[in-house]
Amino acid sequence: MKRNAMRWLCLPLAIAALAGQPAVAAAAAVPAATKVVDTEVARLAAGAGGVVGIAAWRLDGKGPRILLNADAAFPMASTFKVPLAGKIFDMVDKGQLRLDQMLDVPQDMMSPSEVIADRFIHPGVSLSVHNLLEVMLTQSDNTATDVLMKAAGGPAAVTAWVRAQGVSAMRLDRDTNRLLRDFYRLGEGPLTEAFETAAKADPALLTKGSRPDAAFDADPRDTSSPAAMAALLTRMFAGKALSAESTKAFTAIMERCRTGMARLPGRMPPGTTIARKTGTIGGTVNDVGMVSLPDGTGVVIAAYVKESAAPTADRERAIAEIARTVRDYFLFAN
Repeated sequence: MKRNAMRWLCLPLAIAALAGQPAVAAAAAVPAATKVVDTEVARLAAGAGGVVGIAAWRLDGKGPRILLNADAAFPMASTFKVPLAGKIFDMVDKGQLRLDQMLDVPQDMMSPSEVIADRFIHPGVSLSVHNLLEVMLTQSDNTATDVLMKAAGGPAAVTAWVRAQGVSAMRLDRDTNRLLRDFYRLGEGPLTEAFETAAKADPALLTKGSRPDAAFDADPRDTSSPAAMAALLTRMFAGKALSAESTKAFTAIMERCRTGMARLPGRMPPGTTIARKTGTIGGTVNDVGMVSLPDGTGVVIAAYVKESAAPTADRERAIAEIARTVRDYFLFAN
């Protein structure tokens, strides 16, 4: 424990010492400081037990970028709900949808999820676009996601919106229902019933959701590079992709995220504001968003893990420790 405490202490002190040098000397030292952080990030990534991808930089674009496998493709899992939210808010900005507009949630669109499918078990459900966005982003509700995906015009329409933002290394191909069917290799019919039937025949399916799957990890569908996700988040948080009102609403929802508290927030100082979205499936554990610094600036970070057979807690710990290292670097480097 003492050794870990000393490690967390020494890195900020080393960066702070560089920041206190004369301007010319500090400028010359920036690459060396970045190398120290890059080395530490790579060391911490080894604890995830798989392939880790990191892309992090200041929201305002100033200073260096911290990159690890940043251009490699990773399964987005539920982080694909970020570009979907962007498309929906864009439609609101264009008058094609309203946040208070009610959308039907038919029984045949129910997917296993913490909120809607679990609690609204009878026909006759309608929710506003704003509430669907809320539970999709804060609790990763899959039913809300698929209702919004339909309203957005499908995965191709969301991908087209991503391309319009100048982001190329990201693609959406399926809604949640189809992605889960493909991952678990399920037949047609209601998703929950299809899974229960398949699990009776093959009990290993009950733990498949936390184990790596080579075919899934190699599938180019529904993937993003960490750099692409960080680039999209930068545009969305900086108000370049959406109106000021939609940017504020999107950020506020992301700040209320309830999932994966051991990931980006796991090692942050108490009271740190983080706007983020998680994703989890198979050997994948992700968390992407923006960490606010005490001086009011923000650091965008996309953290992805794939192909990991390590316990979920180990994957989350690696993300948390990397995020804290990144946060401290940008805080003290200022």
